Amino acid sequence: MPLLDLAQRQHENWIPMKAIELIATKLDMAEIRVLEVATFYTMFNLKPVGKYFLQACTTTPCWLRGSDEMMRAIKDRYQISSGQTSACGRFSLLEVECLGACVNAPILQVNDDFYEDLDYQSTGALLDSLEADAPLAVGSVLGRSGSEPTTGATTLAARKPGKAATGATKKRSQANA
Repeated sequence: MPLLDLAQRQHENWIPMKAIELIATKLDMAEIRVLEVATFYTMFNLKPVGKYFLQACTTTPCWLRGSDEMMRAIKDRYQISSGQTSACGRFSLLEVECLGACVNAPILQVNDDFYEDLDYQSTGALLDSLEADAPLAVGSVLGRSGSEPTTGATTLAARKPGKAATGATKKRSQANA
């Protein structure tokens, strides 16, 4: 898999068959085995894609949080659907299964970068920045850090020091003593 990733990076985000053949030779395995891996994972492209490869998660958590609006923004802008490349050739779109950042849904992966908490308007702003070759900062467009709630971080460390433990906490500690 690392060799497939390297080959894709060296060929403008896609893997030509010659690279598959070279990898198979290098690893002393049948070409079909390398091709099986390359076709199994959506992260590998076996045909040319645009400079900006947009991978949109539309599975349940992202859909519940508005991935249809994110997809509509892309379709309205470039008149493309999943598996297609824009007329200008710079943008390719692919609907993918879970990108693993459900808590900050909806998610759009652009090449190697994740953009989170997108809606129609913020997706449009992201596309504007990509068109200008000046991508926005990666991560949550709402400014969330990691997977914290939209209202801000909530952890036990935020409790005031010296505050008495609740009755339930006392009962558990006494039971463990």
